[in-house]
Amino acid sequence: MALSATARRQELDRLVSQRGFVRVTDASIELGVSEVTVRGDLSALERRGRLTRVHGGAMPTGAAEPTLESALDRDRAAKIAIGQAAARLVSSGDSIYVDAGSTSMALAIALVDRRDLHDVVVVTSGLTIALALEPAIPRLTVIVTGGTLRPLQHSLVSPFAAPMLDTLTLDIAFIGCNGVHPIEGVTNINMAEAEIKSRVLARSRRGILLADATKLGRTALAAIGGISDFHTLVTAGTAPGTVVADLRAAGMTVVDADKLSA
Repeated sequence: MALSATARRQELDRLVSQRGFVRVTDASIELGVSEVTVRGDLSALERRGRLTRVHGGAMPTGAAEPTLESALDRDRAAKIAIGQAAARLVSSGDSIYVDAGSTSMALAIALVDRRDLHDVVVVTSGLTIALALEPAIPRLTVIVTGGTLRPLQHSLVSPFAAPMLDTLTLDIAFIGCNGVHPIEGVTNINMAEAEIKSRVLARSRRGILLADATKLGRTALAAIGGISDFHTLVTAGTAPGTVVADLRAAGMTVVDADKLSA
């Protein structure tokens, strides 16, 4: 029996809150109604302040991309633990990519503190990441990608970023994200950022995902890659439900940074 409009909208509200992003096409199939009906329901929920419409679907109200500065203090302890655990995966002589973002900033600080490292080439699309790495020069060689400046994350994206990235061969790509889901894969809230992450991932021998527990089990707007595209997830915090076990079952190595720092 078809759901009433009230029941349908309650279910949509629940799905958006639970997943972080819901596509109109997916909701249409799950609820057994037309895409036009789903769009109408989403618009009604948006008017009530329950969610925010974006291209192709909806996300929770307040889920718009934060500035780097506002994100730095959010789940700070988890990010520090992730950064320190990720820095341990780097060896002298490696060529690595460090993504833009607040968790990547924790990694950059931890790399500077790794005084045993030398001859490491670090490529980054984050201007603030490059500045954070500057004290470790010349132990680290820091290369900033070209591209167009995005003010929220102080990052560089296409146009002009792609040609430089496509010439690289890297040992490790440390990638941040907004969502890690065992089935939907790894996603990001911004499409331009997601494109850069995907390109770097394709040019790296090993992809290492940096995501605190609040990102696990969630999906965002733009795809970065599938679970199989990443070798390792470094995380911290209390993950919801069985998501960590599900990610491991999907073939991902999961490193709990909290246990390493305990």
